[in-house]
Formats: sequence, structure tokens, C-alpha cells
Amino acid sequence: MDCIQDWPEPVVRVQSLSDSGATRIPERYVKPAADRPSSAPCADLRIPVIDLATLASDGPVDCAAVVQAVSGACRDWGFFQVVNHGVDPSLIRRIREVWGSFFHLPMEAKQVYANSPKTYEGYGSRLGIEKGAILDWGDYYFLHVLPSSLKSLHKWPALPPTLRETTDEYSREVLKLCERVMKVLSLGLGLEDDFLQKAFGGDDAGACMRVNFYPKCPQPDLTLGLSSHSDPGGITVLLADDRVKGLQVRRGDAWVTVQPVPDAFIINVGDQVQVLSNATYKSVEHRVVVNSETERLSFAFFYNPKSDLLIRPAPELVTSEHPALYPPMSFDEYRLYIRRKGPRGKSQVESLKAV
Repeated sequence: MDCIQDWPEPVVRVQSLSDSGATRIPERYVKPAADRPSSAPCADLRIPVIDLATLASDGPVDCAAVVQAVSGACRDWGFFQVVNHGVDPSLIRRIREVWGSFFHLPMEAKQVYANSPKTYEGYGSRLGIEKGAILDWGDYYFLHVLPSSLKSLHKWPALPPTLRETTDEYSREVLKLCERVMKVLSLGLGLEDDFLQKAFGGDDAGACMRVNFYPKCPQPDLTLGLSSHSDPGGITVLLADDRVKGLQVRRGDAWVTVQPVPDAFIINVGDQVQVLSNATYKSVEHRVVVNSETERLSFAFFYNPKSDLLIRPAPELVTSEHPALYPPMSFDEYRLYIRRKGPRGKSQVESLKAV
């Protein structure tokens, strides 16, 4: 990643634009007509909600009904919500409180943690380094969790005082959930329950988190909080803002607005699992819309393969009738595209098929 050193232009905090009281958004945030929230119909559907009560332990995964439900959701939607997932609701409340407080600190306190595109780690306001790119209406804080060699607590905000401790506890609990879900995903492919975990590098798998802050927007019909994309990594566990809707999932030619269940997590398949499953499971485009009435806060936890491992379709899923759709590629190579271009629908994973 050494070739990407800094942002091509001065970074403007979206929260500052929102707080300025301006009634129009800068041209840099105005999306082309085809990409605006009203450009495609919204479908009155709901993503599947799956009860993980039987999995909320570190024991073996043996619930056929859960495996079937998760597998079906990943094949059909690429997204599902989980309840009774084993993460304490009080911890969920605390993580929301500390990060909500962080984003309302004075700007100079947050600027100490300003990030660069080399790692994204820290306080940021844009993805991709194309000069003159149309930007999204959102700020974020990106931090590493795994491998431990990249986890650096001093790069996490020191204020509020309990933020580091709370975030560390939260990440440990969500990691446990990721490991359980990986077993279910493997079984749903007809493979051993540790297949995907091994393909991710076993104990050397990676994890990171992006805390997303979407300020109020005076012209929400012209922009997006996060442009349409599929997640480049393995699986994503999202703690959405359950007071304010904003996440939309593509369903054919329409968009489905996700209705968050209180204290649930929204889980989706990333591009690396699509590759490993030889497109049995599919990553799905999603985006975030903003509004003029209230801000939104969400937490995207990304569980990823070890960055230098070659990822390719599982041999067990490759046959003469279903040949391998993707060439081997490391996650490092793959995400370099995202860092250069920013969110671009499913163009990266689809382009690999043509190789």
C-alpha cells in the first residue's frame, strides 16, 4: 500500500458542512441523476431475520434449521439480520453512547486522529483517492482489530475516557459472533465447519471496524451517505442505527430499505466469500441514504482473510459444470482497487469473472 500516501485534496469534514447551516450542499457531493436516491424504485420487502439463540455459545454448530436459514439468505439476498446473537444489549448501548459522544467533540479534538488513504486508520471523510471525485455525505472512524500487530489502541480516540475499553470489549464479542457465523456459512456450502476459517488464515484472519457518522443533510435527495458498493472483504457485521433508517440493499432493479430490529446485527456476505463459494453466496450492492431531520450512527465490523493469502474458489465447489469463476488473488491486491477508486458497485468482483 506504500504507493498511496495522502489525499489528493484538502479533506472537508461533512459534519462541519452540516453544522454550518447551509441550505445547499457543495457540488462535490451532488450525485449524477442515475445514482440519486430517487433514481430507482424502492421495494416493500424485508431482509430475512434469523434467530441465533441455539448458536450463542462457543460450542459446536449443530442446528440444521439455522444453517438452512442462513444459507438460504446468503444465496437469495446476501443479507440477513440476526437476533439472540450473544452480544449483550448493554454493551451495544455503551458502544453507541461513547462513539456518539466522540463525533460531538470539538473538531480540533477529532482532527488529532485525521487519517490517510495508506491505511484509512483514524478519522476520515472520504474513500478513494481520485482527484475531483464526487464525495459521499458522511464522516467515519476506521480502526484495526486483527491482526494484533496492526491493532494500536493509542490510535483510537482517548475521549470519551471509556471509548477504548468499550470498543475493545465490543470487538472481542463481535469477533466471537463472526467465528460462529463462519461455521454456519461453511456448513451451508456442504463443507466442513472450519473450511472458511481456514481459508481466511485460521487464527491469522483480519478484522477492522468503521464507525460511520452521517450528519443531517439539507438536500438528501441529491446525495448519498455511502455510494453503492459490495463489501470487498469476507463478512460484515453491522450495528445499524435502530432509530433512523438509512441502509438500502439492491434487489433486482429496486432498492430495499432495511428496517433495523432493535439490538440486532445486520450481516452480509463480502466479495471474498463470494469468490470462495464460487458465487454460491453472493455479495450484494448496498448504499446509505441520508436525511434532513437527524444524524445517523452505525458500526460496520469487517471480518476478512489474512491479507496476503491467495483467495480462490473452494476446490470442492468447482466442477466441469461449475468451473472456477475467479482467479486467485490476495485480499491486499483486491482492496487496493477499492482504495484507488472508492465504492463502485460490484464492478471489481464482476470484472474478475472476465479474466
